[in-house]
Amino acid sequence: MVSSNSPLNSIEFQDRLAVIATMHRKEIVIAPILETSLGLRIIVPQDFSQDFNSDLFGTFTRDIDRTNSQVQTAKLKAEKAMELLDVDLAIASEGSFFPHPFLGIPFNREIVLIRDRNYDFTVYGEFLSTDTNFNHQEVSSYQEAYEFALRAGFPNHGIVIMPDAHTSAKEAIYKGIISEEMLKKSVNELLKRSPQIHIETDMRALYNPTRMNNIAKATQVLVRKLQQLCPNCNFVNFDVAESIPGLPCELCGLPTQVTRSHIYGCDRCNFKQEILFPDGNQTSDPMYCSYCNP
Repeated sequence: MVSSNSPLNSIEFQDRLAVIATMHRKEIVIAPILETSLGLRIIVPQDFSQDFNSDLFGTFTRDIDRTNSQVQTAKLKAEKAMELLDVDLAIASEGSFFPHPFLGIPFNREIVLIRDRNYDFTVYGEFLSTDTNFNHQEVSSYQEAYEFALRAGFPNHGIVIMPDAHTSAKEAIYKGIISEEMLKKSVNELLKRSPQIHIETDMRALYNPTRMNNIAKATQVLVRKLQQLCPNCNFVNFDVAESIPGLPCELCGLPTQVTRSHIYGCDRCNFKQEILFPDGNQTSDPMYCSYCNP
């Protein structure tokens, strides 16, 4: 393993073998970005081992709980894939869905993480978006289920059906529904057992093109962080550590809560650097001024 004090100019991404820890085809959007931007050679576990199962780290359908944080879960996936394939570089992705803190609509957080055992670092890119079809509903007829599915982008986006929202029995959960025939069969089978059933969007990447797009954007953020090098030690991930408010009002000159500068920091050597006016504006609109617009 390279010493933690080693400069980045000794790190090589070009032509290195890297595994993407996925069984849900995320390599479709992740691999081209990493191959083009970093020169990596990408493999996936399925081509070399049948022992990798990302569902063991948690599923969206609740039959297996995710017991760790989003970042830690991605790291565990990466470590497992490296162990199985005996490589020192891995990429893993993890997503979550929750209500937007202000708008109340569904919000998607995607992270794409790289774990490098050879140079002993972990970096992840993050992308947050309201562009998601995440939704669920209780239905009592095939027509209701079909209308929900269409609103969710079916059949390009998959559907999941289960007896109720609290079901955890794997055999009672119908996943990856991408045709009217599959939808009708699954709904009718469950409605024979109960007058009302639970339908939701399938959020696994291979059944959700909208989520795939957000994963691609998180990958682009990861690449940017890997290419932002510390001016002091030349290591990766020289990124914004703090935002400082105080951009002056263009009318009265008093400081506002609008960001005046970004403090960039290095995790490796702790070097910091202030970048003024990161948005290119040296004054703020008076609408953000507590004096001009109290």
